[in-house]
Amino acid sequence: MLTVKSSKLLMTGNPFPIKGLCSSLFFLCLILSTLTYGQKPKADSLRELLIKERIDTIRIRLMWQLANDINTYNPDSAILISQQVLYKSKSIHYLEGESRALGVLANAFLKIGNYPRALDLNIEKLKLEEKRNNPRNLSSVLQNIGVAYVLQEQYRKALYYYYQSDSVVNKYNVEEMKYYIRLNMGDAYNRLNISDSAYMNFNRSLEIALQRNDGDLIGLSMTGLGHSYLKLGNYQLSESYYRNAINYLQSAGDDDILCEASLGLANLFKKVNKPDSAAHYANMSMSIANKDGFLSHQLEAAEFLADHYKKLKNIDSAYTYLNYVHTYNDSLNSKSRIRESQIISSNEQFRQREIEENRKLAKEERAQQLQLLFIGIFIPGLFLVTLLLSRIKIHVRFVRILGVLSLLFFFEYLTLFLHPRVAELTHHTPWIEILIFVGIGAILIPSHHKLEHWLISKLIHHRLKNEPQNLISENEVVAIPGNGETDAEDSGKDKGGNEAILPEPGSKDANESIDREKP
Repeated sequence: MLTVKSSKLLMTGNPFPIKGLCSSLFFLCLILSTLTYGQKPKADSLRELLIKERIDTIRIRLMWQLANDINTYNPDSAILISQQVLYKSKSIHYLEGESRALGVLANAFLKIGNYPRALDLNIEKLKLEEKRNNPRNLSSVLQNIGVAYVLQEQYRKALYYYYQSDSVVNKYNVEEMKYYIRLNMGDAYNRLNISDSAYMNFNRSLEIALQRNDGDLIGLSMTGLGHSYLKLGNYQLSESYYRNAINYLQSAGDDDILCEASLGLANLFKKVNKPDSAAHYANMSMSIANKDGFLSHQLEAAEFLADHYKKLKNIDSAYTYLNYVHTYNDSLNSKSRIRESQIISSNEQFRQREIEENRKLAKEERAQQLQLLFIGIFIPGLFLVTLLLSRIKIHVRFVRILGVLSLLFFFEYLTLFLHPRVAELTHHTPWIEILIFVGIGAILIPSHHKLEHWLISKLIHHRLKNEPQNLISENEVVAIPGNGETDAEDSGKDKGGNEAILPEPGSKDANESIDREKP
């Protein structure tokens, strides 16, 4: 599965730092699909499939894909859908669905700037992935936790999680993640102004990008190397990497990083005292940002050009770009206020949906508990009814049936009681559950038969003792007294209609029979 990259490389330590650079090299690189053009038509097709689908797991998969696609232009709806996916997955114990939903939720909150909530969701996803055997998902969520810390300017914490992700990638040879972990580590070191470590990681990411022959990734890594060489003072190599990066990014159509690479080159020319080239590339960055509506890039380029013309004592141009700075600042502040309002609103909506879901779960749990309580009362009640019926004049077969039903209900209730405990113990691993229940069955089945025979014999014991005349077997034939001929004919036969074997005259049995006939 492809990943999302919204990469921004940071250059710090310059008069006009490129504040947005590398702010999210791995922004949304969880377990999600690559951002592609034409996502709205794709979202529409997913909705059509969702209407027709009836299987829960497939519906969940379609829903998180839909949430991921609409997150790029409607994060609020993405939050709503992915939250529904999360609750539905939990209700059917679908761990993959839970993991996917948490990932999309975290990305949506990152999108609107709610970094603490995104961090919480990523940590919740991490706890889930630590119990599973999916190195790819584990390494990606560790990186995304690092990204959340980077966006909150906690770079050391970010590196801690990046290194954990790197160890998972190396241990399990997760090829898909190798590029992104190097790029992210280079970003964190670059932010900390540890340029040699940043260079090593950016250089390794470039090697991987060249192996993959991915022009966009090559442009990303080269932009990072341009920043590293600029900080290390190697201006010649820095210029070379910036120029090559611009070519690759233009071919890939990655205008976001193209703005940053252009402004990076402008900073380089400013350092080597080439004001015309510096102004050219800064204007190039601003032009691209204006075309695509990258407000932060617009502000960065305007600040650079205002300071640039001020130092050149070109008052008119400096004043013009200073006005741009004020305009973009106002827009950013307004956007920031809107974002703050959006964060508060999204948090409240998220909380309300959590409350509603918890209320629903509590209701379902109570209904289940009441059912179990009813069953728990019904089973001994059925046994008591069976016991009472066994003591009145009723057919023995009916008593036997009630006794067997009582035991069947008891053993099924025992299985019903044990199943959730076994599932929790085995973390819903089917083959382990089967083995445990086979073992339980091996104990219960023989016990069931023995207990059944014992219970039935106890229930009808007093009937056999007190009413022997009424307990006549089905095969038994009762002789009805009639005329003398019939009695005479039947007197020599046993109850089964066979001829009776009479004792020999003078034998011991005959003498005993005679003695019993004496008055």
